[in-house]
Amino acid sequence: MTRPELSPPAAPHLKALERFARKTSPGEPAWLESIRHAGADGFAQVGFPTTRQEDWRFTSLAPLSKLPLQPAGATARELTPADLAAFPLADLPATRLVFVDGRYSARLSVVPTPGAGVQIGSLAATLAAAADLAQPYLGRLVQNEANPFVGLNNAFFQDGAFIHVPAGQRVEQPIHLQFISTGREAGATTHPRNLIVVGRGARLTVLESYLSTVTAPTLTNSVTEFFLDDQSVVEHAKFQDESPESFHLATLTSRLGRDVAFSSHSIVTGAKLSRNNIRTALEGEGIECILNGVYLTQGEQLADHHMIVDHARPQCASHEYFNGILAGKSRGVFHGRILVRPGAQKTDAKQTNKNLLLSDDASANTKPQLEIYADDVKCTHGATIGQLNQESIYYLRSRGLGLDTARRMLIHAFAGEIIDRIKHDGLRERFDALLRDRLEQII
Repeated sequence: MTRPELSPPAAPHLKALERFARKTSPGEPAWLESIRHAGADGFAQVGFPTTRQEDWRFTSLAPLSKLPLQPAGATARELTPADLAAFPLADLPATRLVFVDGRYSARLSVVPTPGAGVQIGSLAATLAAAADLAQPYLGRLVQNEANPFVGLNNAFFQDGAFIHVPAGQRVEQPIHLQFISTGREAGATTHPRNLIVVGRGARLTVLESYLSTVTAPTLTNSVTEFFLDDQSVVEHAKFQDESPESFHLATLTSRLGRDVAFSSHSIVTGAKLSRNNIRTALEGEGIECILNGVYLTQGEQLADHHMIVDHARPQCASHEYFNGILAGKSRGVFHGRILVRPGAQKTDAKQTNKNLLLSDDASANTKPQLEIYADDVKCTHGATIGQLNQESIYYLRSRGLGLDTARRMLIHAFAGEIIDRIKHDGLRERFDALLRDRLEQII
């Protein structure tokens, strides 16, 4: 591939990944090659963001930029079904697509025969056999110039999930996309890419989980695109539980049609540094969009959520609730922006970020924003940072509870504010139990 002159921070990473891409992506359609060129060029021109940029002011990528980023897989571990059974959420009844170091594993996946017209499988296989199915959607919602890591994913993604649910179809079981990193080498990198298209009036539940089998400074750079047609109902959850030495950069974009009900939940417990970029475009009237998140960090972890909810049409509602529980010297970052465009009257938008500090060394940076260009709207935002309420602890202790038990109850209730908003019973129950166990480890 012909490239412009590379900026010094980007050059070695692009060159290493490009050598790999030449060997593994032969014969791709011209439209996909154009997407890859534009992505690589965008990353080459921008390079790694720095804290001098407002959107990255509280999140330094300097440790990541020093890693020798290389495609994962050279030291990949062979996984077995028994290995998968040990991971969180393994007992959830679901259609399961498993990706090991960025590549689909048919041997480990469980994909029953889907309903009429429903397609569930590997994106790479779809691009090889029926690329026209993906062409109208792939890359339409992400912008290289807005996020250089989207460009990097555009250029070098190898695989991920492709889900297409035709109009009127209902997928009863959740679809679990399980991404597992086994790389032992510093800088081992994967670029998962998921494309999910849901037709008019269809229903779907999707779970993404990102996990590691070893402790190593690896990078996961994922992109997930949702295209939801009118009157569809979709619930999405993402669980990030990678190793405490790893880096996780993710982009979730969604385009919502008229009368869509969309909810997305972000649960973060892993990675040394994680960043979730969430971009939601409300492009039809009557939409209900709910974005939830809970991040539980310890040690020197950093969990960053950066979101934009774009109200482009009238009579839509969006509610964002993000709670952070921060122990040790960990940090939480939240940057939320609600954009109400001219003409988007009767908008109802709420945004809340609450952070609970469990130690004197933990910290949080929060920046909720409203940008409103319509006059008949109801929009609110708020943020809090604090420790456990001593009056609440005193009240519980006065009822005979010990100090540790009282603290556990209050912290679990704080996380439960988010988990209770998950509609799928199986997911909600398992995440509640999982967070309860993780809280026991840090309190």
